[in-house]
Amino acid sequence: MSKRLLNHRSLHELGGRLPRMHRWLVGFARWDAGSGLESVLRLRLRALGISLVSQVEIPGAGRVDFVLAGLIVLEVDGIVGHADLASSRHKDLVRDAVASTYGLEALRFDYAMVVHDWPLVEAAILAALDRSRRRRSR
Repeated sequence: MSKRLLNHRSLHELGGRLPRMHRWLVGFARWDAGSGLESVLRLRLRALGISLVSQVEIPGAGRVDFVLAGLIVLEVDGIVGHADLASSRHKDLVRDAVASTYGLEALRFDYAMVVHDWPLVEAAILAALDRSRRRRSR
């Protein structure tokens, strides 16, 4: 979808070919998802009852993958877009620092973590949510 290899009509047709119990996935899919890894994270958080906002523009930081609870930035970094690791790492650190100036906590996960170590990713996100809720209740 993000590469525009599908249009709305072909997506609808694809949904019609899916078993009825899986058709909701077509509506869940996002045109602005930056990667399949982002979709995996969104799907797993949905299973926990957690919703988030995708592709959020933060002044000075640029577009971040997700903002959760208005205070937590979630970034998922696949290999694509991170070929020049030193330059990408620097940009990521700047983005995280700028987000911090707005009072946002940045959590960054890579492919291996999201796919193979989901319990750690889930625990980190739930802990960040708990911290943000405690800060709001003060």
